[in-house]
This record gives sequence, structure tokens and C-alpha cells, in this order.
Amino acid sequence: MKVAETERLILETFTLNDAPFFLELVNSPNWIKYIGDRNTKTIKDAEIRITKGHLQSYKNHGFGFYKVLLKSENQKPIGTCGLIKREELPDADLGFAFLPEYEGEGFGFEASEEVIKLAKNKYGLKILLAIVQAENKNSIKLLSKLGFVFKKIIIPFNDGKELKLFTKKI
Repeated sequence: MKVAETERLILETFTLNDAPFFLELVNSPNWIKYIGDRNTKTIKDAEIRITKGHLQSYKNHGFGFYKVLLKSENQKPIGTCGLIKREELPDADLGFAFLPEYEGEGFGFEASEEVIKLAKNKYGLKILLAIVQAENKNSIKLLSKLGFVFKKIIIPFNDGKELKLFTKKI
């Protein structure tokens, strides 16, 4: 289902039919490096992740991660952008990831701006968070461009990894 549209992009909810694309995305080099290997190795694994993650988030919160489609390439899926409400954080956080060949083209900024508008206007959120590894300079640069401000270093998960926490009032 279409959620939003920009000049170059369409944002849609994920479905189980998106499992092949999702499998490719979560096994891309920067996903593995900056988000982590989630042991999603088969279409079935991807379907389970979509069901337990994306579809459950839509049901529980009304929002989640959206598939980002490129209009100029016959609505080809190129990445994901959206909101997630994690138990470990007090507010929803913004996340994004794109296939390697579509990084650095401004798609993350364009999709994120639209998701921030949805967060404010459709879901009534007042604050957004973002968490990122300190080494992920491109994501930090994008968050800064979007108006997020560094707040502190946190260790939100049981893996012991330090992440930078950013906030944005909307």
C-alpha cells in the first residue's frame, strides 16, 4: 500500500512479496557493516522478518519501515526508510538503508524528509530519535542534514555495542 510519494520516490508498506528484495537489502555490505548480520539467509527467513518486524509494527503502531521505490526505474525497490518503536528507547526512531548502487544519491534524505512529515502530521509524534554506529559517517551526516542533534552515547542492546543517539523535535 502506498504511504507517501516524493518527486523521485514512492514509499509503500512491505508485504511478503517483498521478501526477495528484503533478503538482498539485509545482506548488502553496508547493512552488514553498520546494522548487523541478522542471519536472514533465505526467502523464508526474509518472510519471517517481514512478518515479525514490519507487519507487526504496522499493526501495533500504525507505522514501520517502508519500502522505497524509484519512480524512474519502473518503481524498482531501492531501499527502506521508516520508523520503529523499540522497547529500549523512549520514542520512535528513524531508520534508513539503501542498496549500494543507490547510496549517495540523496534518496535517503528525500525519503527521510517524507517519513518525518508522516511522523508529525499522521502519527502526531513530537520527538524522533535515531541511533547509529560512530563509524557510520554517511548516516551521521544525513541525520545532521535532517536536523537531528547528537544527544549521547548509549548501549541499548545486549550486544554491548555503543551507539550514538540523535534527537529531533518535530
